Amino acid sequence: MSRTIPSQVGTVPDPAPPASGGLGRALARLLASAQVRWGLGLTLGTLLIAFVGPFLAPYPTSKPVARPYAPPGEGLTLGSDQIGRDVLSRVLSGGVGLAWMAPTAAILGVVIGAAIGMLGAYYGGLADTLLMRAMDVLLAFPGLLMALMFVSVLGPTPWLLVLLVVLALVPGVARVIRGATKPICHREFVLWAKAVGVPGRTILLREILPNITSPLLVELGVRLMWAVGILASISFIGYGIQPPTPDWGLMVSENRTGLATQPLAVLAPIVLIALFTIGGNLIAEGGARVIARTEGN
Repeated sequence: MSRTIPSQVGTVPDPAPPASGGLGRALARLLASAQVRWGLGLTLGTLLIAFVGPFLAPYPTSKPVARPYAPPGEGLTLGSDQIGRDVLSRVLSGGVGLAWMAPTAAILGVVIGAAIGMLGAYYGGLADTLLMRAMDVLLAFPGLLMALMFVSVLGPTPWLLVLLVVLALVPGVARVIRGATKPICHREFVLWAKAVGVPGRTILLREILPNITSPLLVELGVRLMWAVGILASISFIGYGIQPPTPDWGLMVSENRTGLATQPLAVLAPIVLIALFTIGGNLIAEGGARVIARTEGN
């Protein structure tokens, strides 16, 4: 379909119509995917353990209740850790930090990175060059190394950790979304919107953003895995959540020397970290496939 625009614009296609159906139908399509449902189950289950678990812990998390590395039994479902604390209580109480810090960092990293990538691809020229060179500077510093440098000076405060993870995630997201946005900027409906004087901000939000939803969702899943990995690694080497506060990454580090004696003290937090990561990735990949099929139809 096309229409004629007065003056020198000529005959150009109408912009792509907005997707119909509303939020309810979009959620119904997502929930129809078995992959999304599995991802939601794993993620919500892990979050439930993280936020409700502290109220269900049978013992104080910092008080020894048995001999070090005691096996399961005698009231200790998962045994004890390196100083005799109940592993189950620490597992139930150790996920709160990771449960809010990793998704927050991943969402902020994707939002900021996507905005930078879209702006660079849409405006091009000097703006694109400056933005991408700034991303190159951030990419030159490994995320974990940069986090360790700042945390060692400023201290392991939660919001500083989130900010550092965001800085580590933004460059990769910006480059991926820039590559996904470039072809959309040359589509006919975007050229038409430019020709009739639609503001750039409106074009980015209404014409370009809906057409890069699939890579955005995939990036969110990937960056969630990165965020969990970085935060767990920081805790593992002692620069994250500080003892005696329980933390899944810290538990792995504290009990790694007793892996052969009491493996549950290490395996239990590792399993929960893995389930959290896998769940977020399943949601993102499943959602991207649903959107891709919808757009193909």
